[in-house]
Amino acid sequence: MAGEKPDYRFSLANERTFLAWIRTALALVAGGLACAQFLPPLPIDHLREVISVALLLLGGVVAVRAVDHWARTEKAMRLGTDLPRSRFPAVLALIVAVGAVLLVVAVLIKAWQ
Repeated sequence: MAGEKPDYRFSLANERTFLAWIRTALALVAGGLACAQFLPPLPIDHLREVISVALLLLGGVVAVRAVDHWARTEKAMRLGTDLPRSRFPAVLALIVAVGAVLLVVAVLIKAWQ
């Protein structure tokens, strides 16, 4: 890799962050599989499948994003440049929040029927 070798503590911190994102990705994938296998049919047609596919896709995106962020951060540390900014945590939080609101709406629709 180009540049100078960074302090190993920074490389290890970058790796821990990467592994945290991978754990998040695995949790999303596991949640998607659990929804597909264990959720009973929901009151809205194909909602279970939509939730499952959304979680699986989100898990894949998080994993790919984790690798990209790890590599860009490692490169910045080696070249002595500013660390890359990432809006992905905020975007992921918003996606999860919107998903939660949609699920609350689905539960309320079921309760009112």
